Amino acid sequence: MGKFFGKVRGAACVASVFACAAFCYALTRLPVFAGEGYEYSAGASSSAAIVRTDAPFLYKLTHPVAGESARFAGDVTAELLARYRAEVCFTEEVCGTVNYYCHSPLFAGGVTIGGRQINLHLAFDGVQTAAGTPLIFGGF
Repeated sequence: MGKFFGKVRGAACVASVFACAAFCYALTRLPVFAGEGYEYSAGASSSAAIVRTDAPFLYKLTHPVAGESARFAGDVTAELLARYRAEVCFTEEVCGTVNYYCHSPLFAGGVTIGGRQINLHLAFDGVQTAAGTPLIFGGF
């Protein structure tokens, strides 16, 4: 009887390790932003297709993504900069949309633009804010 309970405990321990690993993996797949209109740059590169989804966690859990973005009502650029402790590297204005190219210590990787590592891109068009990492792909 002692061997049986020892095997059950061992199996329970192994199952617990797998459950913890699955939970940790799921945490790494959480969407970065809490906005609406979630988009992913699907695949291994940012030049892959743009996918819009209403279930960002499920999509990111089951597909490789190279970037992600979301939309927010109004101007929330200051709030997003503070939330992600981002430094604005440079800005540009195109057709009434102000773009903020930033670096956040909370995000890994990014793209190099003008010799600076960019991993957070914010854009405000006077009505809504878009946020993307490493950039907003697909257009805004």
